[in-house]
Amino acid sequence: MTNREVVTAFYNTALTVNNTTRPEAVLAEILADNFVSKGSIETKTKQQLTMQLGFFWKLIPNLKWEPQEIFVDGNTYIVRSLASGNPNGDFMGMPTNGTKSFNIMTIDIHTIIDGKIVEVYHLEDWATAMKQLKS
Repeated sequence: MTNREVVTAFYNTALTVNNTTRPEAVLAEILADNFVSKGSIETKTKQQLTMQLGFFWKLIPNLKWEPQEIFVDGNTYIVRSLASGNPNGDFMGMPTNGTKSFNIMTIDIHTIIDGKIVEVYHLEDWATAMKQLKS
């Protein structure tokens, strides 16, 4: 897989719920063993991210993560995307029943080495998602 295909697979077949793959299978292929995901506060390993995505797939059965722009600088890929879905269950401490949806912007900065994502810095607008689900 090319680096761009790795990034595309991350969004289209690991983050986005679909009928042909499972997040754990995709992530096993595209994430380096020493992968780390860094957010504002939390850092996750490959295993922790895999478990979180498995949970998200169940909680948000129509979860979509759609890249809007991809910028490349060497082995760094910056992706602005839109994430959307209808959670059904406890979503970040808020009870949901699948009738309301969210649509938020996300920004990720991926570092790819030898065809594997080794690091990602990410920011998702979850505060907006919570507002959308409350209204």
